[in-house]
Amino acid sequence: MKKDILIVKAIFYESIARQMEISAAEILKQKGYEYVSIIVPGSFEVPAVISKFSKKYSGFLALGCVIRGETTHYDYICSETARSLMDLSLQGLAIGYGILTCENKEQAEKRTEDKGRNAALACIRMIEIFNA
Repeated sequence: MKKDILIVKAIFYESIARQMEISAAEILKQKGYEYVSIIVPGSFEVPAVISKFSKKYSGFLALGCVIRGETTHYDYICSETARSLMDLSLQGLAIGYGILTCENKEQAEKRTEDKGRNAALACIRMIEIFNA
């Protein structure tokens, strides 16, 4: 079984994404997975990159953060990103969902470490299930 993961990291909130990647990478290393990281501007671009590399890696981590602003833009980005990632997972891709959707930066900062770690664990578990 291949043990390689593509981390697709949205850097609109760069420090938050960096912390999520650090905690995810720790888990991947502990479990014997190799990984490559690709940076995209925002969460909306994450599903397209995963789709592009869908046959090259055994699993994917979608990392990023969307924080509510004063317009409905937040709702569209969150909804469409989640829907696109779900569509990809229903096609048989092992995806760890690590895109925070928060009301403010303080909420996001409190969730960064757990979200990266949990996304890595979810991805690994999905790889195990798909390869069973």
